[in-house]
Amino acid sequence: MDVTSSQKLTAEARFKDELALLKKNDPDLKPAGWLLSPRAVRKFILGDAALGISQKFYGDNPLVDRCIVALMGHQGLMLVGEPGTAKTLLSELLSAAISGDSLLVVQGSAGIIEDHLRYGWNYAVLLAEGPSERAMVASPVMAAMQQGKIARIEELTRCAPEVQDALISLMSEKTISTPELGSGTEVRAARGFNLIGTANLRDLGVNEMSSALKRRFNFETVQPISDPVFEQELVAQQVSERMAEYDIGQQMPDDVLALLVSVFRDLRTGQTHDGAVVAQTKSVMSTAEAVNVGHAAMLDAAFLDGASAVTPAHIARHLGGVVFKDEDDDVRKFRAYIDTIARARSRKSKAWKLFFKSAKTGLDG
Repeated sequence: MDVTSSQKLTAEARFKDELALLKKNDPDLKPAGWLLSPRAVRKFILGDAALGISQKFYGDNPLVDRCIVALMGHQGLMLVGEPGTAKTLLSELLSAAISGDSLLVVQGSAGIIEDHLRYGWNYAVLLAEGPSERAMVASPVMAAMQQGKIARIEELTRCAPEVQDALISLMSEKTISTPELGSGTEVRAARGFNLIGTANLRDLGVNEMSSALKRRFNFETVQPISDPVFEQELVAQQVSERMAEYDIGQQMPDDVLALLVSVFRDLRTGQTHDGAVVAQTKSVMSTAEAVNVGHAAMLDAAFLDGASAVTPAHIARHLGGVVFKDEDDDVRKFRAYIDTIARARSRKSKAWKLFFKSAKTGLDG
């Protein structure tokens, strides 16, 4: 399949030219098994204007430095935070820059078994030839160990405790024993191997990590973006990238973008920029969800309304898909937000007036 027809490319494919440029201009010392030096990895993620490298992660720059340092050590890296704080994006970028491969990933769930972290078998070959390396199917973690790369485990706390426990010896000894191939046979991690795990703070406790497993990781908390200007830049960039596949001249005006981000920040933090208190929704009002709403509004405006630009009414029309997905009480909270904050702002702003009118109609209808 032609990768250009894929809906979503890997980080190493999307930023192939940037990675090549950084590798060409990277005189610094590289840890064993790393594609780039730590400084070049930092430039890849946070950007470098002089080299023309784009910024890909917005937020806490020192966090990125700590993550890079953690992956040079013997412990793994565990990224925790609220849903939608770009933990997966950061893990993908780190893997792409360090290993040139972000596809060695296990998606944690209740269905994951120990074989998904170690190895399985091609049963046709196994029955025909017996246990052999040819019959063995390496997990993404085992493949990363063999190749000296970064492996990723998404939503680690959604894996059962006995599956999590399989990581304890793996992370300590950097070894997977393969007794089926003979006594004493094993796979030892090549230099450059490490593991990045992610977990949502809302999911901690689903299958709480044991203290023994926690000691095998450096924990870093990925916080929501604190700077509204940065958040607007990120939402605009992400929406623009999504709309690039459509051959239309669609735009999101600055006042609509500011309104979109403001609504999400207000309901996420429970406080407006001028200090007014609002009820926080249980639904995740993350930057990623703001991008989803902005994208939906753009598509609505372009393909259904035939409008040259998205309006606050389009934003209001698609907010319900985010706000009303967890608890019925969120409807009451959102209605209160519309009746107080949005109503007050509508008296001073045309954009907020259109938003208030559309949101009110949707709630009352």
